[in-house]
This record gives sequence, structure tokens and C-alpha cells, in this order.
Amino acid sequence: MTGGYEQIEILLVEDNAADAELTLRALKSHNFVNNVWWVKNGREALDFMFCQEQYVGRSFLNPPKLILLDLKLPKIDGIEVLRELKADERTRTIPVVMLTSSHEERDLVESYRLGVNSYIVKPVEFERFVETVSDVGFYWMLTNRLPEV
Repeated sequence: MTGGYEQIEILLVEDNAADAELTLRALKSHNFVNNVWWVKNGREALDFMFCQEQYVGRSFLNPPKLILLDLKLPKIDGIEVLRELKADERTRTIPVVMLTSSHEERDLVESYRLGVNSYIVKPVEFERFVETVSDVGFYWMLTNRLPEV
């Protein structure tokens, strides 16, 4: 995790420490781990993105290039975080990948209805999980092209 907000490329929103650690390890395989900021609930994610509360010193001019968002979060769930991010013109174009254990069709449909860029169910097997997260990081950080904001 980086100590300065200005270098953050990926915001990881994950309440499960074991899943967060696996995600960070997977991203490290593509050297993304130094540019990742981890928050543990939906309220903190919104505070981070909108430079509020403990993140008031963060500049809104340098948003992350990717948000990895868990669906089932404490305080504010991933659906509501997604809704608020996609409703705000300043954050609407930031790619959001729902990285969740939910297989529920209604979660998938609602995520896409709100503008999620990808919906990935977390694989249970360690090696498959690492491979999936590595592929996500590689695609969104190196392959995909985003508009200048």
C-alpha cells in the first residue's frame, strides 16, 4: 500500500482481510501492489473517492485508475458505493470491477444496471483466485485505454 495518495492507481474495497491479502499478492505479480490503496468498508471507499473525513487531504484531481469493489460490505454495501460513484460526473468514468463471492443474478443485473464495468465472482481455489485478479489488473491497468478526464 502506498503512503501517498498521489500515486494510487487501484482502490481495493474489501472487508475480508484474507481476500484483500490474496488480491494484493495477485496484483504484486504485475507490480501493481505499490499503487494500491485498501479500504475496508463502503463508507471509507466513498470518503476516499470524494476526499472526505480522514481523506480530506487527498486531491480529487488524481483519482485511481481502477476500483476493485466487493459487493457485501459493512456500513455501505458495494451496490450503493457503485450507485454513488456512477452518479457523480467526477467519478463516473473510473472503471469499477465488482469482485465478489455473490453468484446472485439480481446482484449481477443490478451491478450492470448501475454501470459496473465488469462483474467477477471470486474463485474459491487459491491459484485460480490469484490468476483471476492478476488478469483483471493486467487488463484494466495495461491493456484497456481510458479517456483523459
